[in-house]
Amino acid sequence: MNEYSAFPTRGVRTEFKVYLEALALVERLHRLLLDVIKDEFERLGILEINAVQALLLFNIGEQEVTAGELKSRGYYQGSNVSYNLKKLVELGYMHHQRCDADRRSVRVKLTSKGRDVRQTLEHLFNAHSEKMQKVDGLSESTITTLTQTLKELERFGTLQIRYIY
Repeated sequence: MNEYSAFPTRGVRTEFKVYLEALALVERLHRLLLDVIKDEFERLGILEINAVQALLLFNIGEQEVTAGELKSRGYYQGSNVSYNLKKLVELGYMHHQRCDADRRSVRVKLTSKGRDVRQTLEHLFNAHSEKMQKVDGLSESTITTLTQTLKELERFGTLQIRYIY
């Protein structure tokens, strides 16, 4: 194992090691993002929702979407989207309404309370982006290149799933 990866890499090709390191970093960055959100919410006394739910609110924004669209649009990657939506509705962060065209489908959108959480995260992420500009090696162009590379990895992964069936 190396410093970035929980995967064993002894005796494997270099490009395989690099790929495993990238996967491990993406996973760790996501967990770190959730920890950062959790810490900010604890600091602000927002304790009734978790970081995953807050990030879901942030990603939905001003849109009205169905639970299925949350996954297809990349707003939510977990397996328990129904639980989180139900909880957010119960706590008053989201409205829900059955679709007229398909009564099985439910559309959700943020309430003012949900928009407040979204705005809190927007301020947090904005502050982070300003701080990043002051860190050597994290310029806008570096982040842009990283984002393009991550999109290419996402596209590659999506193609792998499509060809399984």
